Amino acid sequence: MIRCYITDRKSLPSEDALFATVARNLAAGVEWIQIREKDLCARDLLALVRNVKALPMSSRATILVNSRTDVALAAGADGVHLPADSIAPKTLRRTVPAEFLIGVSCHTIEEVRRAESEGADYVLFGPVFAPISKNSNLPARGLEGLAEAARAVHIPVIALGGITRKNVDECVTAGAKGIAGISLFQRD
Repeated sequence: MIRCYITDRKSLPSEDALFATVARNLAAGVEWIQIREKDLCARDLLALVRNVKALPMSSRATILVNSRTDVALAAGADGVHLPADSIAPKTLRRTVPAEFLIGVSCHTIEEVRRAESEGADYVLFGPVFAPISKNSNLPARGLEGLAEAARAVHIPVIALGGITRKNVDECVTAGAKGIAGISLFQRD
């Protein structure tokens, strides 16, 4: 099962707290770190990604950058995570290394199918439950929606939105290949 920690430095007391949280999750064996700091300029985001990659045990994890393929490539990250309305992954494939992961956030079955047909390696699907760390105007898709998404494609579907330690097993039983979140990983 893939565990993906999505960063949100604004909900932490400091940038040092972000690095401590990433390091704690790496030490706990979290497989993926998605750096989702949308407000940073390219230069600052690049520095942040490089600092995360320099943390002990980061070589064991997959480091993804939210939306910024240029920054991911410049930092030597393992991939990029895109919004549903972004450039098609197959378009990016022409400019990235073969092993570079491209994921897409999806909120409907149609988006999940489109992401796969356009060459995504995985999708984050949600919100499965009401999100904990942010407000969302999207309705929760529930475990049945997650199961439908997982059945609709052959690429990994990773559950997102309202994921807690109590519902991880339900998500996996529904067909998710992993779980992703902010709160689940930022809280001790």
